[in-house]
Amino acid sequence: MAKAATRVYECQKCGYQSPKWLGKCPDCSAWNSFSEELQQKSQAPTQSENFYSLSSDLMPLSEVGSEAPARITTGLNELDRLLGGGMVPGSVILLGGDPGIGKSTLVLQWLAQVAGAQGPVVYLSGEESADQIKLRAARLKVAPDRLFLITENDLGKALPKIEKLKPSLLVVDSIQTVYLPELSSVPGSVTQVRECSGKLMFMAKSKGMTVVLVGHVTKEGSLAGPKILEHMVDTVLYFEGERGQPFRMLRTFKNRFGSVSELGVFEMLHSGLREITNPSELFLSDAENLSPGSVVLSSLKGTRPILAELQALLSPSSLGMPRRVVVGVDSQRVALLLAVLEKIVGWQLGGQDVFINVVGGLDVDEPSIDLGVLLGMASSFQGKSLANRPIVMGEVGLNGEIRPVSGTEVRLQEAARLGFTHAILPKRSGRFKAPKGIELHPVHYVDEALELLGK
Repeated sequence: MAKAATRVYECQKCGYQSPKWLGKCPDCSAWNSFSEELQQKSQAPTQSENFYSLSSDLMPLSEVGSEAPARITTGLNELDRLLGGGMVPGSVILLGGDPGIGKSTLVLQWLAQVAGAQGPVVYLSGEESADQIKLRAARLKVAPDRLFLITENDLGKALPKIEKLKPSLLVVDSIQTVYLPELSSVPGSVTQVRECSGKLMFMAKSKGMTVVLVGHVTKEGSLAGPKILEHMVDTVLYFEGERGQPFRMLRTFKNRFGSVSELGVFEMLHSGLREITNPSELFLSDAENLSPGSVVLSSLKGTRPILAELQALLSPSSLGMPRRVVVGVDSQRVALLLAVLEKIVGWQLGGQDVFINVVGGLDVDEPSIDLGVLLGMASSFQGKSLANRPIVMGEVGLNGEIRPVSGTEVRLQEAARLGFTHAILPKRSGRFKAPKGIELHPVHYVDEALELLGK
């Protein structure tokens, strides 16, 4: 006989459970995050039914094999690079992104490429009907015979059918819409997301198939559901883009089989997503000379150097509190650089409105862009441009010194490939081999860099 349901309150952020409602979670300190859940202990699945456990004998580390995991290519070069060279059988990938950004389009093209090359794949949809997915496939002009579709919210009914097919790739769209009927909580709750993810992870590890979980995001931009979801999976990808812009950014935030902080760029077209193999050309203007306030930055996204144009505009403010509008750059770093210009150089910028924008909607957040941002603001303030259209790299210290950055050689190689002939960089950049055709302008302090304006 089943026991009566127990009423508990569960934090939707971290999964902490309490017998009574709390305004603030004592575990993750989130406010107003508790929701009422009903649990029946006698019907809850055991941990062995849902989770995959690792087991091995005790052995010295030197005797453990070090063979690289086998890879399955996705057919999308940008995606393969982000995953570290392709999909690893048995891995679980979490894909998040804003509503309408193109997650379903990406996974459908992903499935079509793998189905045509590797074997049967399955698309499990808990949000859209089969007709809707068929219409999208027709628009994308993908209809491989080995792509199978199932629309089902009950994970207990869907998984036995999927296991019989033995696919190489399974996409669940989305993890917040599927549920296990033996759990009394509603789909999307912490309990359902955790248990469904555990069951899918067990199937991925035991059957050797790759599982892709499409996840919703909150209004703050983080993945919805418990944080344990990101800990359970092997790879976390974010699909991002600006409204009104055709370009989409795919970022890696976690990868157990490759490097993190990688960036892939796609263009959203009517016929689907198109890979951008040279994203630097998207973020650079065709003008031969830079206007005052413009500067070309060199940002390292994982292992890929990307050149982008930053535009700065400083103008006298008529307001009591001048405006600071920053897009694509950390606003705290901009405030730091403004303080350096005021304290070290002696400029009075307290009455200036400051507007900064990275062309193309790209976000650059590494210290190597400090010198470029500083020169852009100085160029706009003085009305002088940087001659010869150089690329700029370097971290700015609080005392005005220019510190070296990582990846100097690969940044210069990318600049040379795109036709740049001048580069401003820290004087203490260490040993590197400069490509032919680039003239280097090493600087040690901010004053030396400012002397290059107008030359």
